[in-house]
Amino acid sequence: MEEEAVEDYIYITEEQAQPEDGMESFYSFLKKNLRYPAEALEKEVEGKVYIQFVIEKDGSLTDIKVAKGIGAGCDEEAIRVMKYSPKWNAGKQRGRPVRQRMVIPIIFKLG
Repeated sequence: MEEEAVEDYIYITEEQAQPEDGMESFYSFLKKNLRYPAEALEKEVEGKVYIQFVIEKDGSLTDIKVAKGIGAGCDEEAIRVMKYSPKWNAGKQRGRPVRQRMVIPIIFKLG
């Protein structure tokens, strides 16, 4: 049987990648660990930073970068926190773990 050629990573999988403890737990992790940057506080910057990353077959996150940012230190802070994210469950295609690229919003809101 010929091995099927697969992209380096997949955007949409049969079974989506997700944090090991679920999205609610992941957003609690973000809320607990995200620090509002001083520059953003001073300039009253609010908004969504879209972070793009790859969930590896072992559940680790790699290639973390800003897909769309808001500046004032928020982009760098979102990346910093994502680097410490708990492991995820890899996405699966035909029952096998695959590398999956995702984009999620991280919201910065004052008050």
